Amino acid sequence: MNRTPVNPWQWSLNFGFDQAELLDGSRRQLVCSGQASVDGDGNPQHAGDMAAQVALTIDNLEAVLTAGGMSLANLVQVTIYTTDVDGLLEQFGALAERLAGGGARFASTLVGVTRLAFPELLVEISAIAVD
Repeated sequence: MNRTPVNPWQWSLNFGFDQAELLDGSRRQLVCSGQASVDGDGNPQHAGDMAAQVALTIDNLEAVLTAGGMSLANLVQVTIYTTDVDGLLEQFGALAERLAGGGARFASTLVGVTRLAFPELLVEISAIAVD
């Protein structure tokens, strides 16, 4: 598969994402449901702690990618939902570093929402990965 970043503007590169990813010759696509800070039984974890929720959310996303035979490096699109945009932006460096640590460059959107599936949840990440 060939991936070509599409960036008519360069500002997004400072945040670790591309405006778009042009994919040519991809073989498989994994569309991930939103992952959040929950344990293996679906119970919310780390109420009120954005940093811990971000870390566990990415752990859970990685688990789904691994189960699908992929990794963070296969991400092409990430949507981040949060009930606290300012709180998430305080953790954005750690979030971007963790995702980039997997070699990922992807299109991305950050969305502020009123609430997520459980009131304790502060962040949820859905993603698309290809190989």
